[in-house]
Amino acid sequence: MRSDLRLVRYFVAVAEELHFRRAADRLGIAQPALSRAIQTLEMELGVPLFVRSNRNVQITPAGQVFLERCIEMLSLMRRATEDVRNANDGRVGALRIGYTDFAIAGPLPTLLKGFQERQCQITLDPQHGVTLTQLSRLAEGQLDIGFVTGPVNKKGYEELPVQSEAFVCVCADIHPFAPRPSIRLADLATEDFVHGSSTDWQHFYDYLIPLCRRAGFTPRIVQEAFNTAGIFGLVSCGMGVTVLTEKVCGGLPPGLVMIPIEDVSERLLTTAIWRRDHMGGPTRHFVEYLRSLPVPGSFV
Repeated sequence: MRSDLRLVRYFVAVAEELHFRRAADRLGIAQPALSRAIQTLEMELGVPLFVRSNRNVQITPAGQVFLERCIEMLSLMRRATEDVRNANDGRVGALRIGYTDFAIAGPLPTLLKGFQERQCQITLDPQHGVTLTQLSRLAEGQLDIGFVTGPVNKKGYEELPVQSEAFVCVCADIHPFAPRPSIRLADLATEDFVHGSSTDWQHFYDYLIPLCRRAGFTPRIVQEAFNTAGIFGLVSCGMGVTVLTEKVCGGLPPGLVMIPIEDVSERLLTTAIWRRDHMGGPTRHFVEYLRSLPVPGSFV
């Protein structure tokens, strides 16, 4: 069969109107041309599609079956056209997103949900990783965008702040500091600390170590853990105290206490980061979404 989509659309219009003149007006063509097109289609199919009389037009049983298939065909073509255009515009695909413990404890889940509601055909693939790991994956093209402890200020990359948090102390509920409403950072000078490894948590240490030194001491880190869950576990065992941030400590396990640090005004910054030369469609749309949001203070 050589019929093209033009003839299919003509047939559907006649079948829905059951009137050649109205169908021709709907299609914007002359009625004789429409009649010839339907005759051509019937000759190609080898079956009559309509029963014509001077007063009305009726669709044949064969025509009714053909109508159902034509409607399916046109719907499929519309979807295919839309998918092709969306793919060309970067609205179809996958987005690999890195995140730290600090990022996922803050506004990131809400942010990702908002993007997914806008771009439902872009699949999100969140991947946990410390800042150094994310930067390595970004460089190797294994991530499209990261949410890291920043600022990173890395050549060839762009960043956008999305979250800032106050520093807090976490200790076991039997620690002498536990009943206190707040502490000063210098109060921790003689305490044992539990933290992430200095290699993996390098960007966090870039905040912590200068803060402690300005308070007159270098933190004595006696135990290291892979992530905040491990840090909390060691602190609850009485291995030491830790300094983290307010959002990541929002849902502490039983037996732990969060204490504000009254003399530290600095805040830990989480930034979205991406490569300038790696702006595929999904990444471009995500960055545009981030930039369309209210000022970063709304995520603080």
